[in-house]
Amino acid sequence: MASEKPLVAVTCTAPVNIAVIKYWGKRDEELILPINSSLSVTLHQDQLKTTTTAAISKDFTEDQIWINGRKEDIGQPRIQACLRQIRHLARKQRSGEEEEDPLPLSPSYKVHIASVNNFPTAAGLASSAAGYACLAYTLARVYGVESDLSEVARRGSGSACRSLYGGFVEWQMGEQADGKDSVARQVAPESHWPELRVLILVVSAEKKLTGSTVGMQTSVETSPLLRFRAEAVVPARMAEMIHYVKERNFEGFGQLTMKDSNQFHATCLDTFPPISYLNDTSRHIIHLVHRFNAHHGQTKVAYTFDAGPNAVIFTLDDTVAEFVAAVKHCFPPESNGDKFLKGLPVGPAPLSDELKAALGMDPTPGGIKYIIATQVGPGPQMLDQPHAHLLGPDGLPKPVA
Repeated sequence: MASEKPLVAVTCTAPVNIAVIKYWGKRDEELILPINSSLSVTLHQDQLKTTTTAAISKDFTEDQIWINGRKEDIGQPRIQACLRQIRHLARKQRSGEEEEDPLPLSPSYKVHIASVNNFPTAAGLASSAAGYACLAYTLARVYGVESDLSEVARRGSGSACRSLYGGFVEWQMGEQADGKDSVARQVAPESHWPELRVLILVVSAEKKLTGSTVGMQTSVETSPLLRFRAEAVVPARMAEMIHYVKERNFEGFGQLTMKDSNQFHATCLDTFPPISYLNDTSRHIIHLVHRFNAHHGQTKVAYTFDAGPNAVIFTLDDTVAEFVAAVKHCFPPESNGDKFLKGLPVGPAPLSDELKAALGMDPTPGGIKYIIATQVGPGPQMLDQPHAHLLGPDGLPKPVA
């Protein structure tokens, strides 16, 4: 029995990505094909990641999945789309291989999956992108699939295909009806811009009221501004943003990032009924960024907001400490001062009286729950250590320590 390897398990991690040219709206709901291309920055997995274990065995009687410790319905259409696609690729690949297959595991064997995030889920922090990228990558490893996984990840969550790569990633919208040319590609590796830093200002870890899928579907149906954006604005912005990234031009990168975020949220307000992902604290952060930059006479920090109130701030390493001090000044931590700053260490920095006056904002205690300091990071990783598995030898989730 032991020689048959009754259970094979693989554990992988995948990163969050944050779009600086936004994806919003699909031209095909089932295949998840976007109405415009997009460009993102992959965040480091030391701070934000999804970890997924997939185990297959001839003894399993049904597919099962656990997410963040809870058993979920594996019949969800998007999970099923990923599973079907991986199994299809596995069968296709095996039909062209020699008989002596190193992994004597049939694509028809059932799979058990366990997945956990180390950050809030469904709060506008791109949890679905990391989750489905990790699912696609892990299933590919356990079933022995070797191919581009853009389509598999995309069928789970459109932006998940961008989390298949580190660094700076373009998701090309493609033109073909079958979506074969709607793929992600790396524009620059994670080592390309070592000074770039990312601060996530967590305003709320609550689940957002309007999910991205429903929101963008309504926008496509009702927003003339969205159509104009996709056809007339984004193509030029994509070329411009790729140029700024390659040149490591923070002034251009930062300004365009903010403009695109603003336009994305304008299309949400142009949707009927209107969608508002930002709250008062989000808008105060926007004012803070512009006043901070105006004080310095240049773009030293830039914000972007996805479909949620949490701000993602891009800056360079020499500005991090001063901007964090400005955030603490405007949004004093209420009770978790020791846990307010997570991730990369940030040293203290004095705020000049001139800058305090320039910010000109009444403090909002507790407006920001905490800050995650991170940087650009690599794509999915496979963990070799058996102790990293989220599933035990019986194929069931390990008890939480």
